[in-house]
Amino acid sequence: MTGFKVAIVGATGAVGREMMDILEEREFPVRELVPLASSRSAGTRLEFRDEELTVQALSEKALAGCDFALFSAGATVSRQWAPIAAAQGAFVIDNSSAFRREADVPLVVPEVNPDSVELAKTRRIVSNPNCSTIQMVVALKPLHDAAMLRRVVVSTYQSVSGRGQSGMAELEKQIGDLMNCRETSPEAFAHRIAFNLIPQIDDFDATGSTKEELKLVHETRRILGISDLPVSATCVRVPIFIGHSESVNLAFSRPLGPDEARKILASAPGVKVLDDPSQNIYPMPMLAAGDSAVHVGRIRKDESQENGLDLFICADNLRKGAALNAVQIAELIVQRGIVAKTG
Repeated sequence: MTGFKVAIVGATGAVGREMMDILEEREFPVRELVPLASSRSAGTRLEFRDEELTVQALSEKALAGCDFALFSAGATVSRQWAPIAAAQGAFVIDNSSAFRREADVPLVVPEVNPDSVELAKTRRIVSNPNCSTIQMVVALKPLHDAAMLRRVVVSTYQSVSGRGQSGMAELEKQIGDLMNCRETSPEAFAHRIAFNLIPQIDDFDATGSTKEELKLVHETRRILGISDLPVSATCVRVPIFIGHSESVNLAFSRPLGPDEARKILASAPGVKVLDDPSQNIYPMPMLAAGDSAVHVGRIRKDESQENGLDLFICADNLRKGAALNAVQIAELIVQRGIVAKTG
């Protein structure tokens, strides 16, 4: 059987499981799937293509012979193990922040900057951008091509699944505790998340911005290829299980009206326009959950500035914001002949 030997590092996590589902759903030519995780999770059974696979502990032996290694186990694991996997011949697609700022590692959203994947030939590592960045640039790129962006201001409303399984478990537990008049306390988050929102995702730096906000700034500039683009971000955690939302205010170099923007976005790859306020139709995380597309709506002129436009964007952060984008990168590597099927 020809195809690829594919390892998933962090296979028992929320994104790892989603990666397995999407590889199967999109019929990626997997000859052999190798689910990997920490020694604590070794022995767990996962289903792929109606077959039960046993999760192995991450090791050099387990990575041997892999054509692709999809990493979703955190930056510390990626920094240690991604170079090892690459040295053994795998193309690494890393979902952490470990390599996103490194100039010789491409940061890729296939609908936006597919040509950048060619840089993967150097180190055999490709970075998956931050989940909030991915959904925003998918919507921004076609508008930028039409009218040239001058400024981006974004406020995010990010679901607890961005924190992984522990975030979802904490929200579920806290809702149950509070609804049954029990005391509850935070562990995964700095404060209670149930019936609350927290204007902090990741740690603060000396300027008062969080690392999540800085990721949006730097990654947006790099992916769009505008090194001096002014970007201002505020990232907020909200009590939603799946689906990140963003309120985005844009300034362009020329007038770009709502009707033109809708037309552009309606034909853009990876975008679904939901924008009929008279019928209460607009993006919401419950609609985006389970969908591969980036949902865009509430498209309207910003009357407070010249050439301004407002948008509301939603996407499934586990899917397009992580697992799907990683699989699309692998597909791109195959399509461009950077790696050939084996077996």
